[in-house]
Amino acid sequence: IIFASEPRGGVSQRSSSNWKAQDFVIETHEQYPKKCCFTVFGEDRLNQFNIQVGEELTVSLDIDAHEYNGRWYNDIRAWRVQRGAPQSAAPIQPQAVDNNPQDDLPF
Repeated sequence: IIFASEPRGGVSQRSSSNWKAQDFVIETHEQYPKKCCFTVFGEDRLNQFNIQVGEELTVSLDIDAHEYNGRWYNDIRAWRVQRGAPQSAAPIQPQAVDNNPQDDLPF
């Protein structure tokens, strides 16, 4: 996590209940790192995830888009956060090639 905005909140027009959200930016560890800004919505999730700048996290995201006044906007929300970077996949081991097959298959 390389950035955390200040939490924001308000009152829902539909249900008159309070809401709270906070934006975070995560950066990948690829050869050409990518950044993604995502939102954690709900005070309960903010407390549960307890995301801090500098942490190594694996974040599961839900991506959706909505239209407003003829323009489209992405909505990227975290639904699961796990501490630590993902385990890298085991390297692929080369397979020996048998140049003298014992079967009659044409391939």
